[in-house]
Amino acid sequence: MAVQIRDATSADEASCAALLAELAGTASLGTDPGFSEVFEMLLSQKRGQIVLAVEDGTALGMVTVSFNLALRYRGEYCQLEELIVSPRARGRNLGGRLVQATVDIATRRGCGEIGLYLVERTEHNRAFYAKYGFEAVGTEMRQRLNA
Repeated sequence: MAVQIRDATSADEASCAALLAELAGTASLGTDPGFSEVFEMLLSQKRGQIVLAVEDGTALGMVTVSFNLALRYRGEYCQLEELIVSPRARGRNLGGRLVQATVDIATRRGCGEIGLYLVERTEHNRAFYAKYGFEAVGTEMRQRLNA
């Protein structure tokens, strides 16, 4: 069966938690009430969205995005938050298909820009994102608010 790229539904919560745990190298996050709350907010597509790569009922990858407001865009811009492809499904262009789906969603919403952050451990992905039109812009600074 072919891989389907589709929006997540409430039935996908456990699969999304498992993919995120796989990325983080931790136990599943599905029992965390905070996870469920944010998951439901993303399903509403008001401030964000989850898109899955699914084959034979199994989620092989996911991308999450947030939609933010900025005066400079006179509206929304999109932020790619998490891109996860299960190690068992890598090499099948699922990450590329999920990134392209995200770009398409942001375009349809009328977002002024789509961006993402690379950190030291993901810096090697720069060329991958460049294939989808992303360009390096400036540097980032952050302040952690929840210790």
